Amino acid sequence: QVQLVESGGGLVQAGGSLRLSCAASGRTLSSFTIGWFRQAPGKEREFVARIGRNGGFTDYADSVKGRFAISRDNAENTAYLRLNSLKSEDTAVYYCAADGGYGSQRQWRESRTYDYWGQGTQVTVSS
Repeated sequence: QVQLVESGGGLVQAGGSLRLSCAASGRTLSSFTIGWFRQAPGKEREFVARIGRNGGFTDYADSVKGRFAISRDNAENTAYLRLNSLKSEDTAVYYCAADGGYGSQRQWRESRTYDYWGQGTQVTVSS
């Protein structure tokens, strides 16, 4: 079991930046692939970014590529998502998730792949 707690959300103007944190407890974060997802009102939860166990591999949704940056500090048991050049369409609840599975066949862009989820943190971008 691992518990995840997100923080860092808030209200920001378009063009601004935020850094979200995902703090893990219960198990070492290095045991997990970490994904960030978001869900806007009335929409499905969607993939945002993913980072491999040692941080050597990252993957981004096209909508955030070049603007968002995922990272992790396994020594601190924390993952991060830096949000830059924010747009109104980035407004959503952002969730971090952890997957303990292995294998190149895993669908890490699919929310069902992840076993553990945080409670989410709200990001609101005003235009």
